[in-house]
Amino acid sequence: MKVKIKSFDVDMDVKNSGVEFQVHSPDGKEFLGDLIIKKSGLIWCKGKTRAENGITLKWKDFIKLVEDQD
Repeated sequence: MKVKIKSFDVDMDVKNSGVEFQVHSPDGKEFLGDLIIKKSGLIWCKGKTRAENGITLKWKDFIKLVEDQD
């Protein structure tokens, strides 16, 4: 995958507005969506989905999902 940071604040703490990553196919030709990382959790916005319509995971749910992959 090709992943780009859309905006990055110099302060390393994640703020309420979060950090937004653009995710593209490995060749960079297809835009897959945005991943927004916030203090409250993660939001996946497939394609051109706006953040308020994206899939939201709280941190504890994300951690459980990842740890269940073992």
